[in-house]
Amino acid sequence: MKLMIKGVSDQNYSEVLNLKVSKSQEGFIETVKECLDESDEFSVWRPVGIYDEDILIGFAMYGFLDDTFDKHFANGNEQVWFDRFLIDERYQGKGYGSLSLKLLIKRIYEEYGCEEIYLSIYEDNEKALEMYKKIGFNFNGEYDTKGEKVMVLNHKSIKLIIEYIQKSGLR
Repeated sequence: MKLMIKGVSDQNYSEVLNLKVSKSQEGFIETVKECLDESDEFSVWRPVGIYDEDILIGFAMYGFLDDTFDKHFANGNEQVWFDRFLIDERYQGKGYGSLSLKLLIKRIYEEYGCEEIYLSIYEDNEKALEMYKKIGFNFNGEYDTKGEKVMVLNHKSIKLIIEYIQKSGLR
């Protein structure tokens, strides 16, 4: 497995659009098209493809939210959000999820130098919830605008993930 993260561009846009989750997961995440439309509308979002060598296996979107995005993030309440994450249904169950997530956390940290990373999740998305908890995300008692529970990865957990990536030779 040789995982890498690449920004969505004109060169891979069509391929990224073809990524899909299984039918049972469709209620947990927006389509890739909806995500890309949102990233076009709001420049805070960074959509990326997840590759194993030259094979596109997944998609993610993250961003730095401040008061230019929403008044909720005013007065120093800026947050870095890991907003969307999926492994295409053809590649699920092969160990890509956890490793991809760790690589994305490293990338987010390197891009923003953040102390915390936020995400939101429906609690009945049990497989994703288990993976997020396993790497250190915890509920903070808040809900997002869609009623999803908010989870936070703290600085200590971020640093442990980065150390793991560096020791394992992943990029």
